[in-house]
Amino acid sequence: MKRCAVYARVSTDAQDTVRQLRDLQEFATRCGYDVIATFTETASGARNDRVERRKVMALAQARKIDAVLVTEMSRWGRSTQDLLSTMQSLEAWGTSLVAQTGMTFELGTPMGKLMATMLAGFSEFERDIIRERVKSGIASAKARGKRIGRQEGDNVKVDKHTKEVMRLVSEGVGYRRIADKLSLSPTTVVKIVKLSREKEALLAV
Repeated sequence: MKRCAVYARVSTDAQDTVRQLRDLQEFATRCGYDVIATFTETASGARNDRVERRKVMALAQARKIDAVLVTEMSRWGRSTQDLLSTMQSLEAWGTSLVAQTGMTFELGTPMGKLMATMLAGFSEFERDIIRERVKSGIASAKARGKRIGRQEGDNVKVDKHTKEVMRLVSEGVGYRRIADKLSLSPTTVVKIVKLSREKEALLAV
């Protein structure tokens, strides 16, 4: 039997994962999966810091599971880019992402490669939409006389850690974990990400 981890997520404390877990257990049994670990999480779809999902990724990286079962892809991915990025990592570790709907993401197959291409296109579309919103917001702020961005050297700590912080963010690492890893405060990490994205938006104008 293939080994799998079950991952269930809800957005608020007013919800629970009971139905998801029941459905996923039945799905695992029906499809011949051996559930070796179950993870549940309460986090909004946009939150970057998902502790339980990181545990699933760690299991996959350690080659202890062959698949991750979710009720639907939106329970797993925060965005199209996030979904594609985590799928690529799972693929490298020989792990499939399987939705209860029957959709299986295995990037090594022709269908998987097609899905990856489509997701990359959607991801670029999402980035374009976000970029346009940022540019619009910056233009509005400039029109009101607000100073945007900063000069290099304004904050030595920010300048020193920006590259590493943004690399970890792109890998899906949570802000608090980044802060612990780099001996920074969570507030500084948030500041670095905000300033970096403002700078990127300005360069794109």
